[in-house]
Amino acid sequence: MTQNTPEIPAGCPFHGPSSHTSEHKTTPQSPRPAEAVGLDARGHYRIHSFEAARQVLRSEAVQQAGFAAELTSDVTLLGRPPVLFAEGEHHHEMRRSTARYFTPAAVGSYGTMMATFADGLIARLARDGEANLDDLSLSMAVEVAAQVVGLTSSLLPGLEGRVMKFVEGGEDVAPEAVKGAGRAQPGGPQRPAIQRLAKALKAVQAVQGQMPVLSFLMLDVKPAIAARRKANREGAPRDDLISHLLTRDYTDLEILTECLTYGTAGMVTTREFISAAAWHLLERPELKNEYLHAPQAERHAMLHEILRLEPVVSTLYRRTHSELTVGGVPIPVGSVLALDLVQANTDPALLGETAEQLCPARPLPRGVQAPVLAFGDGHHRCPGAFLAISESDTFLRRLLMLDVRIVTPPTVTYNETVKGYELRGFRVAVA
Repeated sequence: MTQNTPEIPAGCPFHGPSSHTSEHKTTPQSPRPAEAVGLDARGHYRIHSFEAARQVLRSEAVQQAGFAAELTSDVTLLGRPPVLFAEGEHHHEMRRSTARYFTPAAVGSYGTMMATFADGLIARLARDGEANLDDLSLSMAVEVAAQVVGLTSSLLPGLEGRVMKFVEGGEDVAPEAVKGAGRAQPGGPQRPAIQRLAKALKAVQAVQGQMPVLSFLMLDVKPAIAARRKANREGAPRDDLISHLLTRDYTDLEILTECLTYGTAGMVTTREFISAAAWHLLERPELKNEYLHAPQAERHAMLHEILRLEPVVSTLYRRTHSELTVGGVPIPVGSVLALDLVQANTDPALLGETAEQLCPARPLPRGVQAPVLAFGDGHHRCPGAFLAISESDTFLRRLLMLDVRIVTPPTVTYNETVKGYELRGFRVAVA
C-alpha cells in the first residue's frame, strides 16, 4: 500500500529555520536506511518505515519479544502471563475487561485527583524556587498510575524509589538470549519443582533483580491486595485494577506481574514524556504561548506531535511464529523483528520533508493517528494512551503558567530495560 504524502500547510507556526533541520532532542539524527527492512549485526530484522512497522504490529503472525517477554510467558510458576506479554484470546479478553479504566470517561473521573496532585507539586516548586523537573514528573506519573492500578496502601513511603530500582540501569535482555531459557540443560533432567523455581528466578532477574521486586511485592503490592480484600468483605469494593484482578481470582504473584507491567509502564514512560514535552515547550516561546492559550483538544494535539517526534519507547520487538513477508522481504519463522519507532514516526513517505519537525497542525492520511506509532498499534497498542496525555497536560499547563525557565537542560541517556530515553538533571527555576 502506498501512502498519499500530505502537504504541510503553509505557515505552520512552529517550523524551524529549515524544513530539513531535525528538531529531535532525545535521539541523535542518523541517516535513514534506504530499505524499509534490513538485517542488523544481531540477526534482527530492523523495520524502518511506517508502513512496514504498522503491518508487523497488526499481524497475527508475530508475538511480543524483548523486555523478557518470552522468559516471563514461559514461567509456569507465574500462572497467567501479564497482559503486556499475553497473546490470543486471553490477551483480547483481558484488554476488553480492563478497558473501562482507560476510557476518556474514566480518565475524566481522575481529573480532580490529577489536578490536586499537580497543584501540590507546582506549589512546592513555587515555594522552593527551583527543582529537578524529572523528579516532579516522576512524582506525578507514579501518583496517577498508583491510583488507577490500586497501589495506594503501601507500608512505607518511597514507592517511586522502589519502582525505579528495577527499571533504571537494567541490562539489555535480548530476545535471542532468552528464547528457550529455563529449559533443562544437557547433562541430566531437572526435577519439575527446581525447574519451575529456576525459571521464576530468571524471570525476576530479567526485570532487574530479586530484591527490588521483593520489596515492591511486600511493601506495596501485598498491602494493596489485603486492603482490597478487606473492602470486598465489607461490601465496599474499590474501583481499580487490583480490585478487578481479585474478582478474577488472580494470585498475589499474578497481580504482582500485572502491577509491574501496567503500573511501571505508565509510571516510567509518562515521566520521561512530561520532561521531553516540557523541554520543547520551554525552549520554544511561540509553542509555549500557543499551548497555554489553546483549548484542550489543541493542547493534546501539540503533545501528540511532540510524542511522535520523541517516542519514549524507541524500539519494539516481535518474534514471528509463522512466515511473514514485510516490505517485500520474506521473514522466516522464529525471527526477531526490531521496529525502529523513531524512524517509522518520521518516515518522509508518510509525513513529507518536514517529518523531523514539530507541526501540530500537520495533516495525516486517513487512519493514521496523531502520535503515529508512539503508542504502538494493533492489539498491543498502549491501553493508557489517553490517560498519559491527560495527566501530562494537567501537569504541564500548571508548570508553564508558573512561568519557569531552564537552569540546566537534561542529560539524555538510554534505558535498556524499556528501550527508550531517560532525561535526568533537568533543572528548572521560577522566572
